[in-house]
Amino acid sequence: MSGIVSASSPRQRLEGAAAWVKHIITSSPSRFAIVVFALLILVFTVLLSLPISSATGEVTPLSDALFTAVSTICVTGLSTVDMATHWSPFGNVMIFIGVNIGALGVLTLASLMGMLISKRLGLRAKLMAAGDTNPMRAHGGVVNESQTVRLGEVGQLLTTVAVSALIIEGALAVLLYPALVMAGVEPIAALWEAPYFAAMAFTNTGFTPNIGGVAAFADDYLVLTLLMAGVFLGSIGFPVIYTLAKHVWHVKRWSLHTKLTLVTTVLLFVLGAAVFVVLEYLNPKTFGSMDAWDTTFQAFFLSAMTRSGGFNVIDMADLNGSSLLAASMLMFVGGGSASTAGGIKVTTLAVLAIAVWSEAKGRQSVEAFGRRIPSDVQRVALSVVAWGATIVALSTIIIAQITQADISHVLFDVISAFATVGLSTGLTGELPDSATYVMATTIFMGRVGTVTLAAAVAATSRSQYYSLPVERPIVG
Repeated sequence: MSGIVSASSPRQRLEGAAAWVKHIITSSPSRFAIVVFALLILVFTVLLSLPISSATGEVTPLSDALFTAVSTICVTGLSTVDMATHWSPFGNVMIFIGVNIGALGVLTLASLMGMLISKRLGLRAKLMAAGDTNPMRAHGGVVNESQTVRLGEVGQLLTTVAVSALIIEGALAVLLYPALVMAGVEPIAALWEAPYFAAMAFTNTGFTPNIGGVAAFADDYLVLTLLMAGVFLGSIGFPVIYTLAKHVWHVKRWSLHTKLTLVTTVLLFVLGAAVFVVLEYLNPKTFGSMDAWDTTFQAFFLSAMTRSGGFNVIDMADLNGSSLLAASMLMFVGGGSASTAGGIKVTTLAVLAIAVWSEAKGRQSVEAFGRRIPSDVQRVALSVVAWGATIVALSTIIIAQITQADISHVLFDVISAFATVGLSTGLTGELPDSATYVMATTIFMGRVGTVTLAAAVAATSRSQYYSLPVERPIVG
């Protein structure tokens, strides 16, 4: 009898552990998402620390391995080492795998992990996945009947995330291979560089496998255009890709989220390019030495990359201070929700802009494209902006104090880290270990924090059946 008891004890402990994990998944999806990303970063830190991961066969210092792991899993693209020379083929493969895992997104990845562990998606997990990937989800509060019906599509949406990433990256790699060969890359080397560039473009990471990076293709507009296309597809988000795949020629069937994302993305893309042309037109280090065509194209490329792409032809340190500030603003906004891009997201900006416009017009409700945007979405948008601004401010102050570097360069690199962009003035590669850890924390909080904060605020939205007396404080 004692043998039976002892034999069943490990099974009971295993069942208890499984029950605890399932409880974490269903009770706090946001917390589970953070745990998943933290564990992935830990695993890749260990892998990148191994001697086999470095080109020299030596152990990579902890600060460099950790920072690269964070930048990889959070699809950021910032680095403290030379990505083209420091890593061995094994290390590069690990980074390639890591960015694709990270690109699945915080909540999407958590949903998939939860499905593997619990063998099925429970209601809470479905709501979690729907909130981040379902294009029919209108807001993060109470789910009405019409939206509840859409929860049946969650499994299909999760499949769409993985399949769309595979198809888009594969197509980009196929198109990039002949383009790289024509640009002078050896055919054998292009077999690796094409899928690597494709993955870094679609995931909006910005790592480059070659010495000199994208600047080596500064005059090859075919390669640069393909990279811009990959960045754009990655930055608009999986819900938009899903909607366009189903209703590409039926604009009336597009969700409000899709319309806001596409309109705001295109608007910022064009305005950003125009601003860079105006600010850098006379700068001899950037656009001042180019003709009108080159200036226009490079301005659009720079505008696209500040949306979270991370590739750069022009040295960011050569930009005027005004351009660095404009680029920082674009980076802070980032790309679309549930995308490989970072930042506060374009829909957040759109919602706040529409709310301000409605208030200026004296309207009682916030409306766009024939739809009313509920107040809880506006509260989430404000929370995300406040969260982002706080992180950026604190990180900038701490790193500026540690390094005593030019504040414009510190602010630029910090916002690039928070928004997981990957552009740098060169400061990140020169940081001491203490500042490196601060920057890595900024990346993690920027990638995981805004999404989980939005989910947490939405999840705690409850109906209130009473109201307190009204009293208006003085604002403004």
